[in-house]
Amino acid sequence: MIFKQYYLACLSHASYLIADEETKTAAIVDPQRDVDEYLADAEARGVVIRHVFLTHFHADFVAGHVELHARTGAAIHLGARAEADFEFERMRDGESLSFGKVRLQFLETPGHTPEGVSILVYDLARDAKAPHAVLTGDTLFIGDVGRPDLMASAGMSAPELAGMMYDSLHGKLMKLPDETLVYPAHGAGSSCGKNLSKETVSTIGAQRASNYALQPMSKAAFVAMATSNLPAAPAYFSHDANENRRQHGTLAENLERALEPLTLARTLELQKSGAIVLDVRDPAEFEPEHLAGSVNIGLGGRFASWAGSLLDPRAHIVLIAARGKEREAATRLARVGFDGVVGFLEGGFDAVRTRPDLIRCIERWSPEKLAERLDAHEPPLVLDVRNPGEWDEVRIEGSLLIPLDKLEGRLRSLPRDRKIAIHCASGYRSSIAASLIERAGIDGLADLIGGIQAWQGAGRPTECGA
Repeated sequence: MIFKQYYLACLSHASYLIADEETKTAAIVDPQRDVDEYLADAEARGVVIRHVFLTHFHADFVAGHVELHARTGAAIHLGARAEADFEFERMRDGESLSFGKVRLQFLETPGHTPEGVSILVYDLARDAKAPHAVLTGDTLFIGDVGRPDLMASAGMSAPELAGMMYDSLHGKLMKLPDETLVYPAHGAGSSCGKNLSKETVSTIGAQRASNYALQPMSKAAFVAMATSNLPAAPAYFSHDANENRRQHGTLAENLERALEPLTLARTLELQKSGAIVLDVRDPAEFEPEHLAGSVNIGLGGRFASWAGSLLDPRAHIVLIAARGKEREAATRLARVGFDGVVGFLEGGFDAVRTRPDLIRCIERWSPEKLAERLDAHEPPLVLDVRNPGEWDEVRIEGSLLIPLDKLEGRLRSLPRDRKIAIHCASGYRSSIAASLIERAGIDGLADLIGGIQAWQGAGRPTECGA
């Protein structure tokens, strides 16, 4: 048996290739939308991808099942409760699929979504009775379990799904041998759980002992725990879950549109008609000079997740990128279902420099500069765009907290007659926030270089506590 885990760090997403050397048959589980790596690995190992499995309708990315079917003819397999507008084979509880020395057995494990499944992986050359591993999708994570509130499937409440999750965990997964390897679909950083580990593999025994959500408790206590203290779901999740049910266009078709070079004049026309001009350069490049009205989300951070959380997935988008980075930006947007990229500014920001009247600047302040301004007669408003937990732990005295994902709804509350100094942890989110505030027509902005980490590193005072 060939078994390989792929981990896409920018989306905290794990996918899997399982193949049999004897029959030259391969299966891919929970693929990302850009599938070239799976195809290259299959070719290198002399196997053919004949099956693609989704453990559930993912909400945080558009999966590559449609891509793989289009490029290989592989059969798509979904949970027995799934409904989709493309042909697929249903994975029913207890049924299995075998090819050579590999057997995949399906467990219906609803809870994160109603159609969720886990897949037992048997390496028959080693042991035909005990599973080598279980691919748990978003049912069981390392250190956590899946959220029941994301509404990826309509018509069920979070408490109902949490009750189903309890039964899936204790009635099925926790009955597996302790040595069974656990391979989930996500790791730390994903919004599909509350407390995911940075580890990407564990065992049933280790999770039984250490996972807070698997400790002995009643079903009612589990439901209460699983449905409390959940952060807001990113705005694009319902869009992506629906896209995964649809027979949508392929990535190749999307990139053909997205990689159309556009003149500055055409870019301005599209911007005037409502298109988002998305500048994907790093904050240090964007803030000193950028196109008026453009939004900055740098490729150097969790680009796709923040784009999904802050932008409309149905909007038309024009990219401004460093030369050679246009394809990466369009691909990463497509991974989260943003298929509205209509082109990129030819020549990148150099094209804007021909029109100085269109260039805007956001000041970049060192900790020393911010401290100096805070001691002045008219100090700036310090706007912290981190999450509430970060703010409770440490903050600049007198700062105002507006988490980045809540900023759009509170733009009208920001002053227009006072300097605003924005910060986050390290400077990535604050540049995004500054671009959104400026686009709303508010001037007089500054960004704290290096965020509160730099502020603390310079020995500047902070406070903590709720």
